[in-house]
Amino acid sequence: MSHWNVHHLSDFLGSLGWYGYAAGALLVLLQTIFPFVPFVLVAGANVLVFGLWLGFLVNYVFSVLGATIAFLVFRYYGRAWAEKKLEPYGYIKKFNDKLERHGPLVIAISRIVPVFPSFAINLATAVMKVRARDFIIGSMIGKAPMILLESLIGHDLLFIRHHKGRLLILVLVFVIMVMIGNHLKNKWIKGGTKV
Repeated sequence: MSHWNVHHLSDFLGSLGWYGYAAGALLVLLQTIFPFVPFVLVAGANVLVFGLWLGFLVNYVFSVLGATIAFLVFRYYGRAWAEKKLEPYGYIKKFNDKLERHGPLVIAISRIVPVFPSFAINLATAVMKVRARDFIIGSMIGKAPMILLESLIGHDLLFIRHHKGRLLILVLVFVIMVMIGNHLKNKWIKGGTKV
């Protein structure tokens, strides 16, 4: 989805009135369950439709809701499918012990810094020994900073002429968080029982 498409999508959603607002929220929900486009693009469309801060709130609430729905569906109805999808991420299995002992903390850290793709976290936690309550708490804490960052990046990409400086800082912060996530992933994979 290009810059042009994000503008046209937001114009289309805005033209639908309340139905457009509902559709924007539904897009976040569906993207979280089935990541068909980068989240930052959906976030960008919503900040155009709702405004920056209300757009962030919609992105946050429906992303957490989508992650929770995915977790519950995979846990109770799609465990075999989820385990098959996780086969390429064999190292995720090493998190079972950490998730059992420090569920909310590990999930929050994995959400704040992109240790694993969000979709993989939803799948992995669904088939591991983590309580639903811990998943929801960890996701609520961990998703807020990253969704705020992605909403701001989506907004500033669409208004780059007015926000070049801030966009550069936001992208730098995002790159640093990805680097921290990769470092944590490598550290956790190599063993060590500490979170």
